[in-house]
Amino acid sequence: MATDDLMTRALETLGDDGPLSVEAIHRLTDLADVPESMVIAEVADLLGISPHTLRYYERVGLVEVARDGNGHRVYDAGAVRRLVFLTRMRLSGMAMRDLQHYISLVEAGEHTVPERLDMLVEHRDTIRRRIRELTLSLTAVEYKIDTYGGSTGPDVQALDTGRTTREDEPLHRALTG
Repeated sequence: MATDDLMTRALETLGDDGPLSVEAIHRLTDLADVPESMVIAEVADLLGISPHTLRYYERVGLVEVARDGNGHRVYDAGAVRRLVFLTRMRLSGMAMRDLQHYISLVEAGEHTVPERLDMLVEHRDTIRRRIRELTLSLTAVEYKIDTYGGSTGPDVQALDTGRTTREDEPLHRALTG
């Protein structure tokens, strides 16, 4: 499943019930209805990613997966929880090398918590910047829609100062490009 499809599925799981919170993450990682062990196809379907991606994550050391007597992968709840985290981080743009470093820190033990925290704070700041950039892009698109006679969201309405000419304003020029 493509990244866009995975994000759509994750957002549908969260619903439209207000701001995202820790409870929303708990809902995403709630594995109460998930079997004790799962085969690769089941995990791929649950997470909306391909079996190839799961094998890749295992090959590069992001997750360890047990094998049954026939050599088939058997994912336990811990592996699935880790994969939920990994897929969220990948969707948020975290590089594979950063994920690998993070997982190596996790496996090294509790003394690495400060470094893991630093990594996550830095990644959070990157995500926040990207959200701001996307918000500006959305505003530009809504401005153009409004220009062509459509309707826009409340953010664009706030940009209208009532002046009839704004050609000398950098923001106006950036939005109307």
